[in-house]
Amino acid sequence: MSEETIRFLPYEQAAELVAAIQEEEDIDNPDRHILTVYNHANRAVCWFDYEELMRDAGIQGKDATSKQTLTEYVLHHIPDWALDE
Repeated sequence: MSEETIRFLPYEQAAELVAAIQEEEDIDNPDRHILTVYNHANRAVCWFDYEELMRDAGIQGKDATSKQTLTEYVLHHIPDWALDE
């Protein structure tokens, strides 16, 4: 089985694509939260596991600085296939 390499959109292109990043409950697991990324047509283009993203981005709280850090991290990690959504 080959491992597929994920390619990310350039930051500028991701910033143009993304209209909102919304924290939501996972429908299948109410104890788990996800961050869903929406485009300007209000369509979900990708999602991130909240706990994994917070850990990977090094965020340990919820304040204005952490929100900005989270947004920047997400915009640097939008997969290129999100354009197809």
